[in-house]
Amino acid sequence: MDDGLRVTDRLVVPAAELRERFSRSSGPGGQGVNTTDSRVELSFDLAGSPSVPESLRERALARLAGRLVDGVLTVAASEHRAQLANREAARERMAALLREAVAPPPKPRRPTRPSRGAKERRLAEKKRQSQRKRDRRVDGD
Repeated sequence: MDDGLRVTDRLVVPAAELRERFSRSSGPGGQGVNTTDSRVELSFDLAGSPSVPESLRERALARLAGRLVDGVLTVAASEHRAQLANREAARERMAALLREAVAPPPKPRRPTRPSRGAKERRLAEKKRQSQRKRDRRVDGD
């Protein structure tokens, strides 16, 4: 847990830049639910991080704009009973979010046209279908 958060092969967020807050999980529980702080909030100051290269930071800030509060990305995990499992889940969720945010944009789609053969096959099938329906008519029209 003390090592950094591996986002990609080339990008690792140092553990010193991550902040963890613990609180009690909500929802139903047994005797331990009122005493254990198993919910984890993991925060990372994306806007002020020196470990993220400038180009990746700009891309991530643009893509995560709706999730950021003053440039800080926060992820919460409370689905497990154990705090350690929730810490691991929060770290995985944070890494997945950052990985998606710093990924290069997809290549632009090059518009294509159907080939002449494809057009001819489509028209031939339409003619066959229309002839089939014409042959089914009772009035012989």
